[in-house]
Amino acid sequence: MTEKPDLSGRIALVTGASRGIGYFIAKELAAAGAHVIAVARTVGGLEELDDEIKAAGGETTLVPLDLKDMAGIDRIGGAIHERWGKLDIMIANAGILGVISPIGHVEAKTFEKVMEINVTATWRLIRSLDPLLRASDAGRAVIMSSGAAHSAKAFWGPYAASKAAVEALARSWADETKNMPLRVNSVNPGATRTAMRAQAMPGEDPDTLPHPSEVAAKIVPLASPELTETGLIFDVPKNRFTRYRMPE
Repeated sequence: MTEKPDLSGRIALVTGASRGIGYFIAKELAAAGAHVIAVARTVGGLEELDDEIKAAGGETTLVPLDLKDMAGIDRIGGAIHERWGKLDIMIANAGILGVISPIGHVEAKTFEKVMEINVTATWRLIRSLDPLLRASDAGRAVIMSSGAAHSAKAFWGPYAASKAAVEALARSWADETKNMPLRVNSVNPGATRTAMRAQAMPGEDPDTLPHPSEVAAKIVPLASPELTETGLIFDVPKNRFTRYRMPE
């Protein structure tokens, strides 16, 4: 899937939009015609995004928010309902790595923070925005996952567990809505030149990795009203949908 969709007049929300993959997804959505609701903690990054999108003729609404603020997530749903009455696209991109460490050495507060941001906040976002996505004629939800959810490599326990959890949420949500216009899919972006990747792999040469703009360009077609797939994971490195299965 590489063709850029026509998203003219559609309303799209992106979390983690102040940097990395989320930043470039927001730019791609705006370039395709969507009004982008950009959510992130970092005000400076949001303002830079706003400047770039507006300079290109696009439209944004900035929402500075720490996703630990669960009531704030609920308020986003209410505000969207009052202004537009629906949401067409949700990109749940925000997440944190935590630490790369043996499971037994992970501090409780670190594990809890990873689960709070990566899992609980994603569930809260789904809960807040589900009615608005159902109100769209072609609601599209994209949940950012990771290959770590399936490889479950040594020392990646908290992050891998959090991504496995959000994939399960996405699949259940997709099954609940399979007879509706709403389509729900997960994404494995693969290794990407981001700050999170540098934190996880400090010795890696970032120039050997795809730029987040390249990855974003492959994800945005999942927001297309023409998309039919649901309940799957889109593997960016392979540029195709995959149905992961547990070994028998």
